Amino acid sequence: MYTPKHFELTDVAEAVAFMKQYSFATLINVNGNIPEATHLPFLIKQEGEQVILSSHLARANPQAEYIAKGTSLIIFTEPHAYIAPTHYEKELNVPTWNYIAIHAYGEAKIVTDEVAQLKALEEMIASYDAAYLQQWAGLPIDYKLKLCKAIVVFNITVTDLQGKKKLSQNRNDADRESIIKAFSQSKDFNEQVIGEYMRKEK
Repeated sequence: MYTPKHFELTDVAEAVAFMKQYSFATLINVNGNIPEATHLPFLIKQEGEQVILSSHLARANPQAEYIAKGTSLIIFTEPHAYIAPTHYEKELNVPTWNYIAIHAYGEAKIVTDEVAQLKALEEMIASYDAAYLQQWAGLPIDYKLKLCKAIVVFNITVTDLQGKKKLSQNRNDADRESIIKAFSQSKDFNEQVIGEYMRKEK
């Protein structure tokens, strides 16, 4: 990911927190020189210095056939906002876009053990819909195992974590304050969130 130095996000804990907050991500793999993508919810764990991403694909998804054959790229991104030149002091300026993005690279390992597959599903449920856990616990085991046969569960240990926070760090204080003030009063949710991230960067 092209990242000028003043936009770098290098703190792993901060990157992990962002990934957990915006955990519906894009999984990209290359098949025959053609990149293919699937949009998935992920579980993000940090074990010591390792970051592990877990999810599952429908077995019928062609991407499931080759996910473990090369490097995967998972892109986490969500809040973004257009920055109009009207926010700047000087007229000689052009529009841009503020956003945050994390690119995680690693090789996927398929989970084949049924017990581990069920545990992965339960962890996913606990993370996204804990109220459903009780109902899940009461479902017949043969039904659960049938579900497992229809999916491919995988874990990716991140080998390269790239983060970018493009939050007008290259602008002067007056320009940044102008954007923050405008976004704090905006009715657009993304602008509100980006404005808050910009405020924290000060």
